[in-house]
Formats: sequence, C-alpha cells, structure tokens
Amino acid sequence: MRAIRGLWRWRRNPLRRTTDLVEAWVAMAALLLILVAAPVVGAWVGSVAQDALRESVRQQRLDRHLVEATVAKKADSSPLDPDPETSSARDSHNRVLANWKGPDGTEQQGTVMAALESPQAGDRFTLWTDEQGRIVGRPLDTATATTHAVLAGFGAAAVCAGLVEGSRRLVLWRMVRRRYARWDLAWSQAGPDWGRTGTGS
Repeated sequence: MRAIRGLWRWRRNPLRRTTDLVEAWVAMAALLLILVAAPVVGAWVGSVAQDALRESVRQQRLDRHLVEATVAKKADSSPLDPDPETSSARDSHNRVLANWKGPDGTEQQGTVMAALESPQAGDRFTLWTDEQGRIVGRPLDTATATTHAVLAGFGAAAVCAGLVEGSRRLVLWRMVRRRYARWDLAWSQAGPDWGRTGTGS
C-alpha cells in the first residue's frame, strides 16, 4: 500500500522535492517488480521443483517395491514415538514381528508397523522395501509432488516480493535519513539568528 501511495508524489506541486519524485519512481519500480518479477520467479521455481520432484517420483518408483509380509507375532505395544502428538497418526497401526522376502530374494525379519486391527500370527500385509529388502517409506506420489512444487513456487514468489518491498523500504529509509541530515544542516545555519530583531536586514 505504501508503494501505491508513493505514486501520488508525481503530482505537480510547487513544494515537491526531487527526493519526492525519486521516491515515486522507486515505488513504481517496486510495484512493477512485485506484480511482474515475483510471479515469474515463482513460476520458474515451481517448474524447476516440479521437474526435480517428478524425477524423484520416477526414481522412487523404480527403487521401492511393495512386498507381502507375514506376521510372526505381535510385538510389545510400547510406542515408537514418545511424543503423543506425533504418534497419534500411528494409532491405527500395530507393531509386529514380521517376515518378508526382499525383491532380491533374501529373507528378512524385523519389527514393523502393520495396518492390522488385531494382528495374529500368519496374517499378511504389505510394506515397502528397497532393492535389498530393507524397509523404506512409500514412494512419493505425483499429486503430493505437484503440491510441493506449487508451494515452492508460491513461497519463492512471496520471498521475491518481500525482498523487493524490503529493498524499497531500505532505499526510502536512507532517503529520509539524508533528508533529515539536510534539514539539520539548514537549521544549524539559520538557527543562531532565528527570531532575532533585524535578522536578514
């Protein structure tokens, strides 16, 4: 809003200073950069992020495999995460000791989280592993990747706009400081004679 108010300094006025006109040009440049450069930067960053995330999705789909595991027994029910706020998402899962075969054919066994209400020995469920059969997170999906890319684009545009506005305010602050310094100098030169009879005669 201050940038828009600065545009009014272009109006003709006998009291208008050069710094007022400079301030108006700075406001116009900042407004144009916010309206044009920030969206361009946001679109570019979003596009780069989208390409990188799509490649990550493709790579994860190649490297991660959905395999079937068999419950050997239910593991102890102590929480994996001591923080109750972050562990709430795991409430629908149970810890079990399970056996599974990795994509390379190796037999694996370990304690994992199973999406089973009341797991019993012999129950089957699926989990994601890498090429060696080690448990990994599920691969990133395309929709999530797109969401992250859009957020990255919006974030970059916001940062760009913030930098432009911050630069405008810094320039304005320096101009005001210089203006006050000039006023102080002018006042110090006129001040000693201010109000004295016969001043200027």
